[in-house]
Amino acid sequence: MEGGKAQGVVMVQSVPQQNLMEQLQVKYKELEKGFKTWLAKQSLPVETAVVTAGSAAQGALVGGMLGTLSKDFTTLPPPPPPPNLDPQAMASLKQPQVLSGGPLIQARNFALMTGVNAAISTVMKRFRGKEDLETSVVAAFGSGAVFSLASGIGGPNPVTNVLTAGLSFALIQGCMFKLGQTFYPSPAEDMNYIKARSMLYNLGLQKYEKNFKKGILTDNTLPLLTDSALRDAKIPPGPRLLILDHVQRNPGLRKQ
Repeated sequence: MEGGKAQGVVMVQSVPQQNLMEQLQVKYKELEKGFKTWLAKQSLPVETAVVTAGSAAQGALVGGMLGTLSKDFTTLPPPPPPPNLDPQAMASLKQPQVLSGGPLIQARNFALMTGVNAAISTVMKRFRGKEDLETSVVAAFGSGAVFSLASGIGGPNPVTNVLTAGLSFALIQGCMFKLGQTFYPSPAEDMNYIKARSMLYNLGLQKYEKNFKKGILTDNTLPLLTDSALRDAKIPPGPRLLILDHVQRNPGLRKQ
């Protein structure tokens, strides 16, 4: 009996913790949507600058960490090259030293790579109105070309190096984009239910989220909610009263 009571107490305590994590996730998505909405209203130069700076900062952080964790071979004396070695082979032997240039060099390389990728993607999405395979491939080609110039990858011909790196990045990114579409389809429709989901979790009515989606009661419809609309979504009377009262008490939900 005591074991059963203890188990019951643990279960009761774990539920609020789980709800707290879910509410934090919902709050994060709500903030993310608000930031994206604000960013979409800005001019193209402002949006490009903000996105590029953020992506470059993330890339610099990742590159710096990789440079710190990897051994810096540039501090070691290079081995003597074999006699009569052509310049192409010499360049290939020097590539590992270039790629392990320490945290600052890696941070610079990754910042340029991710920043250029984000800048190209932002501009293309603004002009084309969508993010698709073509946008992903072109952005990857540009980031690969810049990464090649910054890191010195390849042989003595810089044009060949740029084209090879750009095409390699584009091919890899294109394959990843298609795989992502196949196995992890983007839940774009969920972005229209962020406020509704947050409200339902706050009220402990998260099980009715599927009713909101079936009835297409998106965030934009929250100020227009009526008892009949919730009834048509097959939500019982008690939860309907709680939802309508919550909307009336929260000015942020009454704004369209």
